[in-house]
Amino acid sequence: MTPGGHPLVRLAWITGVGLLVVGVALAALARAGRPGLLVIALGLVLLLAGYVAYLVRHVAFLRSVERAESALDAGDLERARVALAPLLERYSGIPVVQRAAGLATYALGDPLAAAALLERAARSYGDDAKLAATLVASYAALNRGGDARRAAALAARAADVQLALAWAELVALGGDRATGARAVRELAERADVERSPARRAMAAALRAVAAARAGEGDLVRAELRTAAAEREGLAAYERA
Repeated sequence: MTPGGHPLVRLAWITGVGLLVVGVALAALARAGRPGLLVIALGLVLLLAGYVAYLVRHVAFLRSVERAESALDAGDLERARVALAPLLERYSGIPVVQRAAGLATYALGDPLAAAALLERAARSYGDDAKLAATLVASYAALNRGGDARRAAALAARAADVQLALAWAELVALGGDRATGARAVRELAERADVERSPARRAMAAALRAVAAARAGEGDLVRAELRTAAAEREGLAAYERA
């Protein structure tokens, strides 16, 4: 069932089409022209009423998704989960639900479910940077560097995608440590990373990981202090 669909809407459409067929047949008879036109009019009314009801239900569905996404953006994960649960149960095959549920599921600490949902949504949201970054991060958390690299190709130039991919390269199985360290250095020079406290904190944490792999203990501690200082000004879900 589509979000706007309902058995009564479907019944109205089927009945409307049936009445149109009957009305046209009656109108074709010379003596039943007026009754035929009345039947046709009734069929058109039912079709229009069904269409209006479909649109109302579809708009209500979209607003439910928007409320869940707003809650997620505000860091209210429980409200987002409660809003998405019935939508995911009824409309799990619809990309907009898959995307919202995947983002929420990752934030709630289930990267495996998030990856499954976002992979399906990516077929319709191929260049969505937020989806791609979360999918890459999900694979990094699952220790799947190759899948993270593949997912990053969805929106390869986005800063958040590059940060998540650098994490995967540095820590996940199948990651390329040298590539990850080089990416971390390059990200530090990007203006869109420098302008964002959350991205600066993530970049500092990644530099600490790269420094740890190189055995540079003093640099690790310095970068962790930088990340901690940035962290204080972030929302709770960004600190996590």
